[in-house]
Amino acid sequence: MKIGITCYPTYGGSGIVATELGKELADRGHEIHFISSALPMRLNVARTNIQFHEVAAASYPLFDHAPYTLALATKMAEVAELHRLDLLHCHYAIPHSVSAFLAKSMLLPRRLPVVTTLHGTDITLVGAEHSYLPITRFSIEQSDGVTAVSHYLKEATRDVLGVKKDIEVIHNFVNREKYQPSEDSELKSHFAPNREKILIHISNFRPVKRPLDVVEIFYRVQKKIPAVLLMVGDGPERNHAEQFAREKGIGHRAHFLGKQDNIAQCVGISDLLLLPSETESFGLVALEAMAGGIPVVASRVGGIPEVVTDGVEGYLAEVGNVNEMAERSLQILEHDDIREEMGRRAREKTQSKFSAQAIISAYEAYYMKVMRLNS
Repeated sequence: MKIGITCYPTYGGSGIVATELGKELADRGHEIHFISSALPMRLNVARTNIQFHEVAAASYPLFDHAPYTLALATKMAEVAELHRLDLLHCHYAIPHSVSAFLAKSMLLPRRLPVVTTLHGTDITLVGAEHSYLPITRFSIEQSDGVTAVSHYLKEATRDVLGVKKDIEVIHNFVNREKYQPSEDSELKSHFAPNREKILIHISNFRPVKRPLDVVEIFYRVQKKIPAVLLMVGDGPERNHAEQFAREKGIGHRAHFLGKQDNIAQCVGISDLLLLPSETESFGLVALEAMAGGIPVVASRVGGIPEVVTDGVEGYLAEVGNVNEMAERSLQILEHDDIREEMGRRAREKTQSKFSAQAIISAYEAYYMKVMRLNS
């Protein structure tokens, strides 16, 4: 198949999933064309069957902002026509599926099937905004196929937007070869020279990720056991979290690493992932940690319970209950047998339920179904 993929190129779950999906599809021999405003951050390999097409939105004094949606639609149509694409796959509804609708309209009478994958905030935040709700609903219903990364998000799309179109749940996946328990003694000793336990948090540091809760949980944990904290990522709440750590007197134990290319290495040396988010449509970082054999302490919200089973691969608590999350973290970190068993179960679950092999096959089958219905 010749597949066009559009995603946001920046640090975030939807772009990561889209990029990894494209690379996995290319490994299976498909021809992949990424269409985006910049090179996706994880698209760092050169392959003959992966091409990148940059969208350049021209500025003009009449416009307050360059009309990216229109430029994207034009580029989609251009790439589809030039490379005879079989299908467009849009990750994140706004504005990508709107642009795809315009692109396929431009190409009529030729039919170009469009699949839209919903990732979360495109529904629960952007799509729910009154000014965007009608166009979000329209673009989803005009897509030839729609998938959601969790059952929670599927139901939220119906409840929030009133979408009646069939939605296929295809969970996110993880490459287990990339995320594995690590014995990188040099990196581990750099952060934990005295064999302290390593807690890790990975996010885009938006308020919804509650990074201050992470610092508070860690503060309570490190009072009981020797521990350090790795804060990976960047965003609007990073400075607040750093300042909070200094105020708590743990600035020397909390390492704010910013955006990292070696996420798998950071996960691999860690003992526990903290994910106290206010909402998560899936929880991709939890899945990546589990693939590395790392237990998870997270909020019992959204799609997280579809990934982490409370008491099996980690623990779940109510949003904002930092006391329970700290206690649960200590239960794991103070007992190596519990931590190792949870890590083993976590890694097994990624193989049985979230392997790249199974999920990529599900996407291939869904593509074929959509193409068949639109032939």
